[in-house]
Amino acid sequence: MASVPPRRQPRRRGSPPSSLTIRNVVVAGHRTSVRLEAVMWDALRDIARGRDMAVNDLVTEIERHRGALSLTAAIRVYIVDFYRTAAGTIAAPAVGAPRPI
Repeated sequence: MASVPPRRQPRRRGSPPSSLTIRNVVVAGHRTSVRLEAVMWDALRDIARGRDMAVNDLVTEIERHRGALSLTAAIRVYIVDFYRTAAGTIAAPAVGAPRPI
């Protein structure tokens, strides 16, 4: 007989809410959920607007170049690299990290 996995502990009522916001994005025609901080969503929208493209299209580009990183990590790395480049303080990229497109 198969054993039943233990149930997850219920969330405590007093625990602080998450600072992450979950949004649906369409990546290469497939809908997926991404959890990012509000400031990261703002930055992603600003970058997409500056490139005159939709957020979904920008995330699709990031997905194509993400390598072994998770999509969420690739988005964060892309945003940091974008602003480092804009500030002229580009550092050596992490191994496998995508460069701004």
